[in-house]
Amino acid sequence: MKNSAVSIICSLFIIPSAVFAQQSPDIIITNGKVITLNPENKMAEAIAISGNKIIAVGNTTDLLPLKTVTTKVIDARGKTIIPGLSDNHLHIIRGGRFFNLELRWDGVKTLKRALQMLREQAARTPKGEWVRVVGGWNEYQFIEKRLPTLKEINDATGNVPTFILYLYGKAFVNQAGLKQLSLDANSRNPPMGLIEKDIHGNPTGLLVADPGAFLLYSNLAKLPEHDGKEKIQASRNFMLELNRLGVTSVLDAGGGFQNYPTDYNAMEENAQNGNISLRIPFYLFAQKKGTENQDYTKWVSTIDLDHEQKNMVSNKFGVKGAGENIVSDGADYENFEKPQVILPPTMEENLKPIITLFVQKRWPFRLHATYNESITRFLNVFEEVNKEYPFNKLTWL
Repeated sequence: MKNSAVSIICSLFIIPSAVFAQQSPDIIITNGKVITLNPENKMAEAIAISGNKIIAVGNTTDLLPLKTVTTKVIDARGKTIIPGLSDNHLHIIRGGRFFNLELRWDGVKTLKRALQMLREQAARTPKGEWVRVVGGWNEYQFIEKRLPTLKEINDATGNVPTFILYLYGKAFVNQAGLKQLSLDANSRNPPMGLIEKDIHGNPTGLLVADPGAFLLYSNLAKLPEHDGKEKIQASRNFMLELNRLGVTSVLDAGGGFQNYPTDYNAMEENAQNGNISLRIPFYLFAQKKGTENQDYTKWVSTIDLDHEQKNMVSNKFGVKGAGENIVSDGADYENFEKPQVILPPTMEENLKPIITLFVQKRWPFRLHATYNESITRFLNVFEEVNKEYPFNKLTWL
């Protein structure tokens, strides 16, 4: 194994070694360093698993007698075994749809190697597809301590359209990509976005969140997608990658350009077929400015959260509530190199009736907030709603 820690995908029901369950274990892991999170017995050497539950921890010599002819024994060889990690803010459903299409720079140590990877990817990218690097990197991981230049990107990718997203701040698009996106001298800057142009008025390929990221994500959303079967497999691959890193539970926060239920079909298919290796509660994100209240009213009236909670037990996949942004006016992000986003004065009047709806209907919600000034305004809305409909009566799931 490459990693020094081993993650076990199972519920953490740990029974002391002296109290062995009646069922026989399917798996026994021996010779490990088991972190139990039990203050009275912080470390153990072996662990027994039946189904999706840990039934015993203890010494290797204590647990091996539980073995049957069908039990698989794994020698951890001194590796550390940790409880599965839970990520409480990720976009796995959206990310899963595109996972097989992305080139990843995670952990790449030099810009030279990153550019070589671009060349390799461009050489094997079929006609009509894009080279895309979507997050997971920054210039400080490179020995060179700098971003790639547009010239370097164009030299590496040639006529293969390429989109490279850098954090929430900017995107690099090569000349072939600009042509595909129809970005030219006539393209105007959208609200809170900048299309950089040269002295001749032509786009350079740099798109900047100024300070909002709509320009970046709206253009990224124009890139081609997988077909249905490929999305299902890509979603499985993304889950397995997270499992490799020790993650066993992910809360999907919704996010822009993630329409319900259409864009959830690939992960739903995996869940129905038992091919889901994470617990994935997800929040619903209203996509269109001006119709948020309409969308949430429909979802609150048609989605049974009790049923969804049961889905979480059987299929590991179900609706948790509402969010990440509740209203478009509450989009509090993205480019921290630019001045703070000042939320529009209509935010409060648009947010209040929706928060009221959630509290009345006992629907959990989450709201993405970054700056103190914005957080204060959100909390003011919550306090106003709380006077009429106390939050403390809300059953949080």
